[in-house]
Amino acid sequence: MKEYAHPFDPIVDKNSQVLILGSFPSFDSFKYSFYYANRYNAFWKIMGEIYGVELNSNEEKKEFLLDKKIALWDMIKSCSRDSSLDSRLQDVVVNDIDEFLKKYPNIKKIGCNGRKSYDLLLKNFKSLKKMAYYLPSTSSANARMSYKEKFEIYKGFLNA
Repeated sequence: MKEYAHPFDPIVDKNSQVLILGSFPSFDSFKYSFYYANRYNAFWKIMGEIYGVELNSNEEKKEFLLDKKIALWDMIKSCSRDSSLDSRLQDVVVNDIDEFLKKYPNIKKIGCNGRKSYDLLLKNFKSLKKMAYYLPSTSSANARMSYKEKFEIYKGFLNA
């Protein structure tokens, strides 16, 4: 097990109204220095399909999120791991979500991408339960649910 610190900043600005929280970047995300960089992760495909846009470059993705008032970050500040699977994360230190929300008070809703993110949020920030929503992991490791099912849940969350 090797120890890792989160490699990049959240994508957020003062206009952000929705926060999507993942767990921790995959090794591919580390390699490409951006969120959900694993080509088998459906996150960017889902986002593009919901809003009818094609998102190619990291800059396009960042501009898209800010334009849609969506902030993107992860629950975990640092951890130990030997794979990209959430089930392999150990020695987890979480980000201070309360402090983050104080800095960005327009955020009114939090979508947790995956069970690990959701469970960590509820365990460490009980007061945020009313604004927290469980969203299925967009990772290809989440094979219990079809792409279409994931898409519909994310679409409902973002259009609610």
